[in-house]
Amino acid sequence: MASMLCSYSVSMPAAARAPLLRSSASSYATSVGFATSQLAGLSLSLGLTSTAAVSLPAKNTIVARRICPFLEKKTNRANKVSFSNHKTKKQQFVNLQYKKLWWEAGKRYVKLRLSTKALKTIEKHGLDAVAKKAGIDLNKK
Repeated sequence: MASMLCSYSVSMPAAARAPLLRSSASSYATSVGFATSQLAGLSLSLGLTSTAAVSLPAKNTIVARRICPFLEKKTNRANKVSFSNHKTKKQQFVNLQYKKLWWEAGKRYVKLRLSTKALKTIEKHGLDAVAKKAGIDLNKK
């Protein structure tokens, strides 16, 4: 089995190879702007002496999460089952709605993003009770 393994390599003596690389690489490096190193090989040198700070645009965009703040309902990961019983993952999102509700204690409307299940719970128990249980402050900030 060992006799079947063979390696093909064209080798040049190190003495013949080294002067050729040094002379051509050094002259090429000085003309083009490449920096050479015996450990790392060739690397591109831009010739900048000071490091310029790159400014990126500020990321102040607020992304609303798909979660109900009143009931802590969030996205469910379920299996989508085909006729051949092949299962693939799918996401079942919470039915979130923007709703303007009258807040009796504050004598004003509050605009909330809540699930339809939370809306039914608020109709049953009241906005103050559900907000207090969830730890939500309805006062303007």
